[in-house]
Amino acid sequence: MRAIAADVCVAPQLDPMAMAEAARLGFRSVVNNRPDFEHGLDQPTSAQIEAAAHAAGLEYRHLPVSGAHQTLNDAAAMAQLLAELPRPLLLFCRSGARSTRLFQLASAL
Repeated sequence: MRAIAADVCVAPQLDPMAMAEAARLGFRSVVNNRPDFEHGLDQPTSAQIEAAAHAAGLEYRHLPVSGAHQTLNDAAAMAQLLAELPRPLLLFCRSGARSTRLFQLASAL
């Protein structure tokens, strides 16, 4: 996990079990930027992660975006999530890089 703002961190792929730990660490919201099954069937689905996040008392949103390119629409959708979700906020994707780029684009809008 890596801080990219005072109340925003990014992480590589998280599994459902990580949601309880995220809540324990003080996060209030999680955003998953990875499409389901992006690199195979062994990747946990958004629905599985969402159920675990809610069980841990976290807000959860799925904003799947391409790892190769994030559009202005993607950035606007992230900006909306940044405005509405309680913080501290944890964003994740395959490596954390996509979520970082998306956060930077959304912050520049």
